[in-house]
Amino acid sequence: MRKTALTFGLATLFLFGFQANAQTEEEVQQPATNKSEITFEKEVHDYGTIKVGANGDCVFEFKNTGTEPLIISKAKGSCGCTVPDWPKEPIMPGKTGSIKVTYDTKRVGPINKSVTIESNASNAPVKIVRIKGNVEAAEATQSPVKSEGPVEGK
Repeated sequence: MRKTALTFGLATLFLFGFQANAQTEEEVQQPATNKSEITFEKEVHDYGTIKVGANGDCVFEFKNTGTEPLIISKAKGSCGCTVPDWPKEPIMPGKTGSIKVTYDTKRVGPINKSVTIESNASNAPVKIVRIKGNVEAAEATQSPVKSEGPVEGK
């Protein structure tokens, strides 16, 4: 009798635990009706080939395509040469915003950097946009060669 009561008790606990877990999974699968969503016009900016010291600014435009305000909590470049500036105020549903990225063009060579954006967007709470291109060294300036004319008196 003791064994039967223990078995029944364990079976009851197992069933209640399973049922509680099933309800949690069901709740998670229900779609949220109120949410913010971020949609970018472009996710990659290609500078092409630019010269050292050229303007390294670019802009990533986005829209809140959701039903709740979009809040960007953080934007971080993959290195110190890539600096993002993002809106600190909420972007209302249907409205647009932009993230300005400045790349330090004093560095010669290929550009392949990213900016990681963290927000409350249900479709992309962490979004990565990229910049690419190539920075060419400045052409060496040649000083004009002075030609010496005929020497007088010779």
